[in-house]
Amino acid sequence: MNKAIDTKITVVGFGSWGTALTVLLANKGYNVKVTARNIDHIAEVEYLRSNIRYLPQVRIPDSVKFENKLNTAVEDADIVLFAVPAQHFANTLKKAVGSIPEDAIIVNVAKGIDMNSLKRLSELSAEIAPKNSYVALSGPSHAEEVGLNMPAGVVAASKDKDAALKIQEVFMNDRFRVYTHDDIIGVELGGALKNIMAIGAGISDGLGYGDSAKAAMMTRGIAEIARLGMSLGAKQETFAGLSGIGDLIVTCTSNHSRNRRCGLLIGQGMSPKEAAESIGMVVEGTSTCEAAYKLAKSLGVDMPITEMIHACLNGEINAKEAIDVLMTRSPKDERK
Repeated sequence: MNKAIDTKITVVGFGSWGTALTVLLANKGYNVKVTARNIDHIAEVEYLRSNIRYLPQVRIPDSVKFENKLNTAVEDADIVLFAVPAQHFANTLKKAVGSIPEDAIIVNVAKGIDMNSLKRLSELSAEIAPKNSYVALSGPSHAEEVGLNMPAGVVAASKDKDAALKIQEVFMNDRFRVYTHDDIIGVELGGALKNIMAIGAGISDGLGYGDSAKAAMMTRGIAEIARLGMSLGAKQETFAGLSGIGDLIVTCTSNHSRNRRCGLLIGQGMSPKEAAESIGMVVEGTSTCEAAYKLAKSLGVDMPITEMIHACLNGEINAKEAIDVLMTRSPKDERK
């Protein structure tokens, strides 16, 4: 029996990341079906065999099937890969859960914290689809590179070890290395919160500050990400791994990063709203910043960079003033 052909995978959401992973899985021989909210977009991709809106340089293999109806798409899946924006994950899963087989593994590649509930996406999945194992696939990886089969390394994190091992087996190839991890809290928070720091790194670049300023922001950024994470039960060492410092580095330094580009435009003088609109795609860090700010306040966790970026995004302070506030805080021991 050919395991690849026998395993049925449904990809929900067809932005750049959903496209890249669809191509990766189809090229490994898996039975891949795609569905998305925008029916016209799905029809266009099926006809052109290219996602010209999000990842035009990548061809969609002929083996990939397309389905307009969400519930029909997931009803016979062994793995359901959610590649929708973090703020849409809960509603999308609620619509699909009645048709997802109980033994199917839910995989999520969105990185964020739900703004309404302040919960991580795995927590929402446990509430909505409690019978399904959940795996977060996260790490320093850009769709633009993975879609072109460039090397990348990520982690498959889950409370269910067997589910993590299964996703490792399914997704890993000679250019996409997948490690397993049991710290779902740390992996999810590292992936979500680094988007806030990427906005900050972009602001620093937009203001014309140098590499030293960005390095300081990134390093202090991972410190406050870890502080919040550990207050919620994450392991400190997780933040030194691929889903922590690894994802932070790539998101804060790459031109592929929408969050960094958004910050760059803000630093150059655009309003946060104008910057987000000019990107043309969802900037996850803006909503995550709002959620993280509220979560940190509720837990009494000190997150000065997040606080200043939140103030900047809400028009309470301009970009230069935000940096000035951070640079003139009272002296501290680096380990505190």
